[in-house]
Amino acid sequence: MFPESRISRFLFSDTRMAWFWLLLRVYVGWVWLAAGWEKINNPAWVGDGAGTAVSGFLNGALAKTTGAHPNVSQWYAWLINSFALDNATIFSYVVAYGEVAVGLGLIVGLLSGIAAFFGALMNFNFLFAGTVSINPLLILIEIFLILAWRTVGWWGLDRWFLRLLRRRPVM
Repeated sequence: MFPESRISRFLFSDTRMAWFWLLLRVYVGWVWLAAGWEKINNPAWVGDGAGTAVSGFLNGALAKTTGAHPNVSQWYAWLINSFALDNATIFSYVVAYGEVAVGLGLIVGLLSGIAAFFGALMNFNFLFAGTVSINPLLILIEIFLILAWRTVGWWGLDRWFLRLLRRRPVM
């Protein structure tokens, strides 16, 4: 077993760093909430035309699989063709409401490490689909939020919720 270094303990476990994690957490949460809210209010994502936007996005990703240096890997193209396109309507709702859930979880500080994990999972999928945008920055921040799970929600609901979970007997 390796002992945790002082700097690592300070950054990821010390509540004196909670204000820093609060700033990053709320920033990332706001980005997710705004993106998800926009999708929920768009009928191409949620509503009569659900699945239309996702199908367009996925077909755009498939178009990036050609050339000497494709932006989308063949294994991801296979996943899109074999699974995602057939379930575009379901994915449409999952992405829209998932973005809102991640955003709210990070903003209020409830299960912050888990919310950051699912945010990073979505960001990785957007990157695999050939969309760079703000995704690398969000992934970087989300990885640090996951590492700091013990204090990332100190100024949020995790401060009480995680204590409550710890008191419950495991069966």
